[in-house]
Amino acid sequence: MMKAVILAGGEGRRLRPYTTILPKPLMPLGQKPILEYVIERLVRAGIRDIAVSVGYLSGLIEAYFGSGEKWNAQLEYLQEATPLGTVGPLHLVRGVEDAFLVINGDILTNVDFQAFASFHQREQHALSIATVRKEVKIDLGVLELNSRGIVTDYREKPVLHHDVSMGVYCCSPRVLSYIPQGQRCDLPDLVKTILRAGEPVGAYRHEGYWLDIGRPEDYERALDELERYA
Repeated sequence: MMKAVILAGGEGRRLRPYTTILPKPLMPLGQKPILEYVIERLVRAGIRDIAVSVGYLSGLIEAYFGSGEKWNAQLEYLQEATPLGTVGPLHLVRGVEDAFLVINGDILTNVDFQAFASFHQREQHALSIATVRKEVKIDLGVLELNSRGIVTDYREKPVLHHDVSMGVYCCSPRVLSYIPQGQRCDLPDLVKTILRAGEPVGAYRHEGYWLDIGRPEDYERALDELERYA
């Protein structure tokens, strides 16, 4: 059975003042906290062995979810004594022998976890990242300049498109060898380390729903779009 690691140890500073009382994964959406939707989505995909990396106000998360029995899941908690970033906590996971999922505890998505895991195992990457295509509107005139400071092009309010990380990863056990133990390490650091080692990093394109609840306006949007996700 595949294991999943949920990253739920951050302080959620961008969502203050809400997160002065609650850790971000416990912020309510309808009748449930954000993290409950993440756990339910994993269990629905047949992934019940779940480790939750906790730090800030961790006692509240553990008190709410307990052993996970209510959700037909088996939960264990990985305590971050100091913040370890987005991938540093992976060294706290015990008994990793096969590929495992990693997911941020503050996102809503209907990505097919099993299809993503199958992609990763088929390609045999050390790390695969689930991505979505995002549109970025620039509400200014953008100049293209040459080396002499001469304007070569002018684009009024261009729209750019980028593939962005969803905060959902699939890792082979060997990825742990690229992460410094007991130190803070974030996903960009890990990706660059793997690429420098000459290994490819896979990208799994998701065409469905995804929302990162990082800012107050994202939280308000999540409340409005909850039915679409569920």
